[in-house]
Amino acid sequence: MAALDGPRIAPRSGTAKQLIVFLHGYGADGNDLISLGREWQALLPDAAFVSPNAPEPCAGAPMGRQWFGLTFRDPDERWRGVQKARPVLDQFLDAELARHNLPPSALALVGFSQGTMMALHIGPQRKRRLAGILGYSGLLADPKGLKPDAVQKPPVLLIHGDRDELIPVAALFSAAQGLAAAEIPVEWHISSGVPHGIGTDGLELGLNFLKGVLPR
Repeated sequence: MAALDGPRIAPRSGTAKQLIVFLHGYGADGNDLISLGREWQALLPDAAFVSPNAPEPCAGAPMGRQWFGLTFRDPDERWRGVQKARPVLDQFLDAELARHNLPPSALALVGFSQGTMMALHIGPQRKRRLAGILGYSGLLADPKGLKPDAVQKPPVLLIHGDRDELIPVAALFSAAQGLAAAEIPVEWHISSGVPHGIGTDGLELGLNFLKGVLPR
């Protein structure tokens, strides 16, 4: 796969002490989540933000990208998909840390939907522990398969809307149980009345989570 790239926002303070990487959902691209960086940078002035475009064109959304294909006919396709996409994302994360001369402990992943699947898969398997994982409206690709692969145990916050018809809120509980079984510290929040998206309460809680786990 070709190296990843996407929109970036430089730290407001001028020097990065933190790196926040957004992982977008199926059929979107890096521009979909980079706006969160613009909202958050006033309260995270030392953070560099980047939102890479997923490696594949999306069959279900010709103008969008996908981390892996989805047919919804194969129960194992999500597990195989996150495994296939992991190396190119790992390489990108290493390159972005090197770009800013930051340690892995300064990295936080923020995923949405399919991007949350990627974040929950790759985060625990990084060679060194990252600061934390914030996952919106997603799921754990294989809760039963996580435990033997969970080398690192970064804190995780999962946020999900109770009106999500694309990925039902039950996926949050399955993910939380899988993470807990792997001894990964996990908190969760359900946003009332929110469909497959991010509510204002989720934005505030996510920002506070990042402020708490990132180095200063």
